Amino acid sequence: MRSSNPVLNRLDDPSQLERQVLGVGGAESMTVDDVVVRTVGLLLLTGATAAVAWVVVPQAVWISAALAGTALAGLVLVLVISLRRITNPVVIAGYAVLQGLFLGVASRAFELVHPGIVVQAVVGTFAVFLGMALLYRARLIRATPRLARLVAGTLIGIVALSLVNLVAYLITGRRGLEVYSLTAEVGWLPYVFSVVAIIAGAFSFILDFDLVERSVRAGLPRRYAWFCAFGLLVGLIFLYWQILRLLSYLRR
Repeated sequence: MRSSNPVLNRLDDPSQLERQVLGVGGAESMTVDDVVVRTVGLLLLTGATAAVAWVVVPQAVWISAALAGTALAGLVLVLVISLRRITNPVVIAGYAVLQGLFLGVASRAFELVHPGIVVQAVVGTFAVFLGMALLYRARLIRATPRLARLVAGTLIGIVALSLVNLVAYLITGRRGLEVYSLTAEVGWLPYVFSVVAIIAGAFSFILDFDLVERSVRAGLPRRYAWFCAFGLLVGLIFLYWQILRLLSYLRR
């Protein structure tokens, strides 16, 4: 079963990956605890970097260019780490630091316009994540092939439409599926788009949990826990931005 997460779907056939890519035996196998510890560590690193950026980086005129550069660098790292199956913790930590800079500066901009919104978005993100983890643990929601296709297709559509919407906005200045101003009025379509993105992001965790569990059963080496933790971090950051955007719409 494929994960809807573009990072974790690189591990969709763990046994085949171990045979063809690793080519080694006797490596200590990863566990779920290994993934949890590394995920928490990456979250702490991202949060600490965001806090420093929040305090240190000024809200200067050039900040938009800096944010764009950081976001682009983060996107490049996601693609490189995912496609090359990088398990080097230094590279993955570098992604966490870059995203922390982006999160800190951009979140501060949201907070200046809508006080209290960042705490709400953080609480909402972890509430959704923990809720999906509990549902998966209780087997109330199962990672079926149909769910995988639905969530993966929805997320791919969201990313593609977001890019098209951004290009259209830069060319025409018209707002469509997403509103980039922190104070502009919002129609009904951005609300629907944000809600759909949040739901898809939430259900993607079910597929990711299942993939991590199967990777552990397949006996992948412990270093692949870094790769799995990186994939979960990408999903959490995606969910945070979607919730933050929806909350900003509601606060207009």
